[in-house]
Amino acid sequence: MQVITGRTRIFGIIADPIQQVKTPEEMNALMAACGEDRVLVPLHVNEAFLDNAVGGLRSIHNLDGFIVTVPHKTAMVAHCDSLSVAAQMVGAVNVVRREADGSLHGDILDGVGFVAGLRRSGIEAMGMSVYLCGAGGAAQAIAFALAEAGVSRITIANRTRAKAEELIGRLASTFADLSLGVGSTDPSGHELVVNATSMGLRESDDYPCDVTRLSPDQVVAEIIMQPERTRLIEAASAKGCRIHLGRPMLQCQIELMAAAMGVETHGRVPVEDGE
Repeated sequence: MQVITGRTRIFGIIADPIQQVKTPEEMNALMAACGEDRVLVPLHVNEAFLDNAVGGLRSIHNLDGFIVTVPHKTAMVAHCDSLSVAAQMVGAVNVVRREADGSLHGDILDGVGFVAGLRRSGIEAMGMSVYLCGAGGAAQAIAFALAEAGVSRITIANRTRAKAEELIGRLASTFADLSLGVGSTDPSGHELVVNATSMGLRESDDYPCDVTRLSPDQVVAEIIMQPERTRLIEAASAKGCRIHLGRPMLQCQIELMAAAMGVETHGRVPVEDGE
């Protein structure tokens, strides 16, 4: 067990709820492996107290930064003093570095972490046709990262059509040659199906798309890590699809997040330039 002293540097992860996050175990294992005297602690913050929480985090001198997850990624943009190009483009933040003067620099690593996780599993996104469930903070980051990775088409299916259309507009302004469209619940006709929503966190959740339309020639990917096998993953497996769990995305993001906050990760995952 790591010994925590008065010299130990601190990271946080803020979420609501917090019980399902796997980042503390992964990040603290990485810190131990790298010989770093740092620790990541979970911080349960609901939306009503986000302003107060961020103000308090600014004042903690031994805090190097914090990770941001559901439901705070979009709201965190307004609390940062500077943003990476990726965070500006996506309009969301999931990692914040605290500078010595208390200023906060935000970045978004969901997308590059997801693509790195695919590659680690031997799945190359270039040229693929993608059906993406969701248009929130994580979905936006993944959409931009997949576009940068060279996919041929992205169809975005979201409960609120206007949000899908807004995301498509921003993608189109940057990736002129990318085929884009708003989708229905039908994921057929795409090589890669990605659930970038929170649907699947609870046993009572419905499927994020019509699983009866899945076929064995598709790759079905999750970003949810708890439960490890969501209802979507179970249904896709039963259909004979190749499945891709959420953990590879987390593992790649952990190393990218640590590096973004100044931790030497010894080249475990190359850090892509988000500035």
